[in-house]
Amino acid sequence: MKRIIVLVLLTVSGYAFGQIKPEGKYDQSFPTFYQQRSSLFRVLPETKNDIIFQGNSITNGSEWGELFSDQTIKNRGISGDVTAGVLNRLDEVTSRKPSKIFLLIGVNDLAAGRAPDSVAKNIFLIADRIHRESPDTRLYVQSILPVNNTFNKFPSHVNKEEQIKQVDLLLEKGAADHQYTFINLYPSFTNAQQQLDTAFTNDGLHEKGRGYMLWKHLIYPYVYDLQARPSIVPLPRSINWTNDLFPLYRCHYIVVTDTMFRSVAVGLQQLMLQKGLIAKISDHVLNNGEPQIILERQNVLTHGVNEEAYQFQVNSNRVSIVAGTRHDCFNAVQTLAQLMRDNSVIDGVAITDYPAFNWRGYMVDVGRNFESVDMLKQQIEVMARYKLNVFHLHLTEDIAWRLQIKQYPQLTQADNMERNKGAFYTVDELKDLIKFCKERYITLIPEIDMPGHSAAFRRAFHCDMQSDSGMLIVKNILKEVCDEYNIPYLNIGGDEVKITNKNFLPAVIQFVHEQGKQTIAWSPGGNLDTATIRQLWVKDGPVDPRISYIDSRNLYINHMDPLESVISIFNRKINDCDSGSVKKLGGILCLWPDRNVIKQEDILTMNPVYPAMLTFAERSWRGGGTDGWHTGIIDSATFSAFENRLIDQQKQYFADTPFPYIKQSGIKWKLYGPYANKGVLTTKFAPEKKSFRPGKQKYLPVTGGTIILRHFWYPEVRGVLTKPADSTTYYAVANVWSNRDTSALMWIGFYNISRSVPTSTPELNTWDNRSSEIWINGELIPPPHWAHAGEKGNIESPLMDEGYEYRVPTAVHMHQGWNQLLIKLPVGSFRSGNWENPVKWMFTAVFVKPSGQNFISDDQFTYSTN
Repeated sequence: MKRIIVLVLLTVSGYAFGQIKPEGKYDQSFPTFYQQRSSLFRVLPETKNDIIFQGNSITNGSEWGELFSDQTIKNRGISGDVTAGVLNRLDEVTSRKPSKIFLLIGVNDLAAGRAPDSVAKNIFLIADRIHRESPDTRLYVQSILPVNNTFNKFPSHVNKEEQIKQVDLLLEKGAADHQYTFINLYPSFTNAQQQLDTAFTNDGLHEKGRGYMLWKHLIYPYVYDLQARPSIVPLPRSINWTNDLFPLYRCHYIVVTDTMFRSVAVGLQQLMLQKGLIAKISDHVLNNGEPQIILERQNVLTHGVNEEAYQFQVNSNRVSIVAGTRHDCFNAVQTLAQLMRDNSVIDGVAITDYPAFNWRGYMVDVGRNFESVDMLKQQIEVMARYKLNVFHLHLTEDIAWRLQIKQYPQLTQADNMERNKGAFYTVDELKDLIKFCKERYITLIPEIDMPGHSAAFRRAFHCDMQSDSGMLIVKNILKEVCDEYNIPYLNIGGDEVKITNKNFLPAVIQFVHEQGKQTIAWSPGGNLDTATIRQLWVKDGPVDPRISYIDSRNLYINHMDPLESVISIFNRKINDCDSGSVKKLGGILCLWPDRNVIKQEDILTMNPVYPAMLTFAERSWRGGGTDGWHTGIIDSATFSAFENRLIDQQKQYFADTPFPYIKQSGIKWKLYGPYANKGVLTTKFAPEKKSFRPGKQKYLPVTGGTIILRHFWYPEVRGVLTKPADSTTYYAVANVWSNRDTSALMWIGFYNISRSVPTSTPELNTWDNRSSEIWINGELIPPPHWAHAGEKGNIESPLMDEGYEYRVPTAVHMHQGWNQLLIKLPVGSFRSGNWENPVKWMFTAVFVKPSGQNFISDDQFTYSTN
């Protein structure tokens, strides 16, 4: 038998070198079970982009697709298989062009007497052939697992401990040369005697259920391209990882030491049930070593902060959460949920955490574009997951009044609405939303905008709010709102209006205070008392020590490019301070989708709601940031670390939810200029000429998928140019490596149209109104065929394809090797723009690929850092 194996190894190896696919020709040289499995694999449907687990009985023994709850994961393990067998049937795998292959093979070779270096060489042959036949497939070579000789089974296998270590060492050393990722599973499966732990096996060679659950945990980040440790957003204040592993799949008890936490325990129980994990709630700690999650009530005081603070520790048999209130404990559970990413094992960790700001909010304008209760709840659920605690609901606008007022039904009559006619929230629906928020420790703050943004009020009553009759109606409305709803705060608006009655706002404020509610109003705005909380929306910061402030300045995501939003918000220093105080409360992220939409889901598709929300959750919880308002990456290492966690969240939790963001911290550009164009935007300069040599010219290095040279709010909001000059042209150059000739998709844009401004659509055959252009390898990339080319902006005309994130990506061709992207960026006078078409000098260019409902970075392309 040994001679046959050697002969097959040499024969198949020869075919591998010759790039010939044997197509099962040599199956008869292998055992009957091999032939059965191999023949089955060859008749199964040939699906593409799968994740293949390739190997012998150790691979064969798992239900990989079920283990990962992923139908794209396929098992190609065959009991008794050897490296020659894998080579013989490899064509069946490579013809499928899988996205990934996880290979574990070799122990049967060693048992048959093959030398460690021969086994490693055959695995190298497998790797090389995979790259030839399926170059886009990523290969992960796993170490051979340890064995244990105490069971008196498989004697020819379990005495190969030293040979196994030798093979694993050779595989680790050969990873770079043969272009695979080596995963060393061996140490995690050993006991104190450096043998396969008996908890994982009953024969010394094969894995039991516990072994496969651990295996899943160890390779989970490789299967789904995640960070090695669970990525937590917002990042806890203190986090220290250990080598302990908590077997979540064996945890059947949630212990509550104080009845106060029972509701939180029920929520955790439901969360685990959704993951297929069944746990009972107990009122006493188990002392039998049974894995358990313990919720313990105890005040956590850290650096003088105890509100929303918590601590927890994960070891090999306990998850211990310590918190002072239900809200604190709820926060801890949200963090725990992110640690449960693979539903099998939790890494050991010690966490102490608390927020920098007490107010961490998100605002939705439903006055202009109505959103269903279900869609609002979807956003609230995400808020809760990331520890945001204020939901600001902007209910009334010129376009429509969206809240039922029982004594004034005319306010919500369809005839008095200009959009989404007849759509409003009933008293019961708003009460339900308030309850829904409260269950998630979120405070709902309704806004009734007055006296501005009140055209819908005038249509209903044929009078102005500031009139005597209008004032009477307003007070009746406020009385009903304050009586009906259990709310501590009411936002009364107060901005963007000519005050004709100086007593209006003071009278409204006094009346609301008499109803036992605290008032909030926009600032700058009307005449307010010092007790009213100011919600800042532009320029001036918190200056009066008598007044409490909420920061919403430059936090309007409807104005932001998706990639810009994450950078800008990550850079923000909320309330111009590192952490909050009794007067500097925190901030609220705002969504103002002024422009009409075709369907409500477009609000989430056309605005970077969730990327921005998660970034704001990070910044408002962690505090810190940078002085001023910046749209470019400032601290590349810190931003990249956050971005990696953000991308992990996108992959794990937003595959079927709009999440317009692409990893951009590795995208490097050289910015050449300025070239004076004297207002002639089509003027050609040196970078467009074949004689141009980029390496010999001075340039500004910039990083990002979206680069803003000059923001339309300059100098308050800064782009990458310190002193941008009008009537100039810049060029951006990037070199991108492709492993092969291939087609690719790109997000390309030169002006991300705000969803609040009636910006015009570019003319036909242009990217924008600045004559911007883009080339790849000297070939001009044509602009989209705009659905409404050259159309003057109209707030009632829904956007269709104006933004790269919601139109079909641009198809381009990439050569094998280095490819050059060249982007021309002319600008005329900055003063030529108006409020409808402000000059925002920018570009976006990133490679993408489809993933679920979203696009993610196409990682087959690498940017040069030189």
